[in-house]
Amino acid sequence: MKRIFSGIQPTGEIHIGNYLGAIQNWASLIDDYDCIYCIVDYHAITIDFDPGMMQSRIMETAIINIACGLDPDRCSLFVQSHVPEHTELTWIFNCITPIGELERMTQFKDKSKQHRHNINIGLLDYPALQAADILLYKAHFVPVGEDQFQHVELTREIARKFNRRFGETFPEPQVLPPDTPRILGLDGKKKMSKSMNNYVGLTEPEDEIWEKLRTAVTDEARKRRTDPGNPDRCNIFTIHTGFKSREDLEAIDRDCREAAIGCVDHKRILYDDMMAHLAPIRSRVRELRENVDYVKEALEKSARRCREIAVEVMDEVRAKTGIRPVN
Repeated sequence: MKRIFSGIQPTGEIHIGNYLGAIQNWASLIDDYDCIYCIVDYHAITIDFDPGMMQSRIMETAIINIACGLDPDRCSLFVQSHVPEHTELTWIFNCITPIGELERMTQFKDKSKQHRHNINIGLLDYPALQAADILLYKAHFVPVGEDQFQHVELTREIARKFNRRFGETFPEPQVLPPDTPRILGLDGKKKMSKSMNNYVGLTEPEDEIWEKLRTAVTDEARKRRTDPGNPDRCNIFTIHTGFKSREDLEAIDRDCREAAIGCVDHKRILYDDMMAHLAPIRSRVRELRENVDYVKEALEKSARRCREIAVEVMDEVRAKTGIRPVN
């Protein structure tokens, strides 16, 4: 089977943007690929973080991912820092990656603006660590959204540089984009994010979810209930594509354009669909929170399997770079 790698940061509450843009897609791939999914705690410390909350956030991230369908018996889900070869390979990649390649990364520029008081080497080197994450397992595909395309292309370039200098070692991974459109935050302008308080958390209380949806931005050109709407510029409609059938979406699209339903009506429909869809996930989350030992064992089992792969790849890398004698 072809291998897939992707990762998620344990930086806060997992929201519907994470679910629709990544996790739901990851779960759909596990029967057709050898899937390796990683809770990337080393990536999470490139910005300000609370050390006292790190372990609970790692565990909660694992719980929600498993509840969303990442069955530990059918895929690997582990914590990045439990496989130290990630950082070792990063250092080797650092020595073949020009600083200019890292400085031109759009995400580095954006993060530098958001965290002006803490523009650290880790923030700059984030893509090299991401390349090591992917190439350590010689992954063939990386299921990510468009905001990560640039990083995957740099990963491909790093693989080419290493292969040219030290011999054919790494495949050039391909992007495997999700079927869902890009999900924006409730402001309809920026990526959904807890730090910007424009998100809906998967496990938030139902009344809080409704209040967030009720006040979310829709088609700003629609001023009155009787005005026709345009779903093409309505972020609520975009979010709804993750919870409704195509046929039902077509009906909502038509009713909106004909002003048969208003924005609040549409939000109520989305809320009902979202709650129905998330109900089994939320139930599974509650079960897993009561069985933390199962989650820990699943993470440890996956880490052991992934480390076996990583050790073998690093032995090859060390031999080719002359760090260790060839057996």
